[in-house]
Amino acid sequence: MNTAVAPPTDFSVEIPPDSAKTPQWFDEALATPRREGWVDSAGCPIHYFSWGNPANPGVLLLHGFLAHSRCFAFIAPLLAADFHVVAYDFSGMGDSGVRETYPDQVRLQELIDVAHETGLFSNDHKPTIVAHSYGGSVGLLAMEQRREDFSRLVICDLMTLRPERLKAHAKDSGPPGSQDPKRPNRIYPDYATAKGRFVLSPPQKVNEEYLFDYMAYHSLKEVEGGWSWKFDPSVFGPSTDLHERLLAQGKRIASAPGPVVIVYGEQSSLFDADSAEYVRECGGEHIPMIGIPDARHHLMLDQPVAFATVLRTILAM
Repeated sequence: MNTAVAPPTDFSVEIPPDSAKTPQWFDEALATPRREGWVDSAGCPIHYFSWGNPANPGVLLLHGFLAHSRCFAFIAPLLAADFHVVAYDFSGMGDSGVRETYPDQVRLQELIDVAHETGLFSNDHKPTIVAHSYGGSVGLLAMEQRREDFSRLVICDLMTLRPERLKAHAKDSGPPGSQDPKRPNRIYPDYATAKGRFVLSPPQKVNEEYLFDYMAYHSLKEVEGGWSWKFDPSVFGPSTDLHERLLAQGKRIASAPGPVVIVYGEQSSLFDADSAEYVRECGGEHIPMIGIPDARHHLMLDQPVAFATVLRTILAM
């Protein structure tokens, strides 16, 4: 069931009280009209936002692991003049519901259900998927299994390393998603304490402090006894083939059906110039790859306007 609600008019709902000073473009982006709702996907409510005219070509935005749709809340409005833009929270993250497990087919079905409910399949323009980090794996799955429904995939800084670099990364950083899925999220006594525990993955500084404040605020929720994380621990369920998947990432990208474009941060530790060369060696010479200067893995937090400009250019092609 889809329950639409009006966009917030009180900026305190969106911008945290302790936020660093925000620039005019950011305030105007958050003030851009948007729609909000929930889609039922196999009994789980999936939260989404949408911007722009539904008659325009569609863009579906997929966030990273433990993130949420608001990482695009200030990017989507910069695309919305010419496109119908939709961003949603994966189940177990953001403001969506939770499940016991999160297999690939569930992730794909959520994507399809959101696209249907928001009208992305309702005109003559096949939507483009723009996917950051973990979302890139979901986007690849959509292109592999539902190629006929989408025009192209834009992969944004999906972890792709040569086998020897992947081994070194795992040794230094440990396996991704290593929290015990049965361990409840910790409750902190107040917001300041909880925010003090907020870190990006992989750890990095951000160029824009107000965007770090924004992401921290919307990654937390007030609960009985204090503040805790929005994500559900169950998303850390075991993945027996994760290492094999990461080893095959370059070949999977190179062989993805349909047009693919890669966007990455030139200072990223998960996808860099060597990663781009590795994808080409895997057979991806045909894939355009665009590096954003002075950006790390979290492109939208380091260079939000440059990132949006790159996306606008790709979408206009």
